[in-house]
Amino acid sequence: MRTRNDETTSDETKTEYAPETGPRLQWAQLAPDVYKAMIRLDRAARQGLDPTLYELVKIRASQINRCALCIDMHTKDALAAGEQVERIIQLSAWEESRHFYTERELAALELTEAVTVLTGGTSQAFGSGGGFVPDEVYEKAAQHFEEAELAQLISAIAVINAWNRFGVTARMTPGHYQPGAHT
Repeated sequence: MRTRNDETTSDETKTEYAPETGPRLQWAQLAPDVYKAMIRLDRAARQGLDPTLYELVKIRASQINRCALCIDMHTKDALAAGEQVERIIQLSAWEESRHFYTERELAALELTEAVTVLTGGTSQAFGSGGGFVPDEVYEKAAQHFEEAELAQLISAIAVINAWNRFGVTARMTPGHYQPGAHT
């Protein structure tokens, strides 16, 4: 694989990028049973979901959580599966770029944000600070997904959030993933 420091400009001078840092913890090797369980959980969560929608949800949650490894992985997988570059680029600003997505995808993205951030609504326990998925977000998703598919979507969102927590905490390094390596 060609590294970023191997790249040259048109006048053949090297472009110097910041040095790559390795992960702070190889958690998958140190907790292999947990890693294998996560792989099984991920496979179970994706069943019955449209692959394009699935990758959009994974990319968006990973953007919110700032998991560079997961952004790298799911962007590459989405592109390899034929997703349009423009839709991936606009994903971080989907609310202003609604015309790139279907109503169903928009409902899934809104649900992804609500589940990922958990700052919606008000309650006696949480006051205005939220802490749960607002009814209107859930109801919009329920209009676009059958109950079983909605359950799978919620599962997929929860699983990518767990992966993101592992990736961010262990500072997993992006840039080396090959599309389809974890399917």
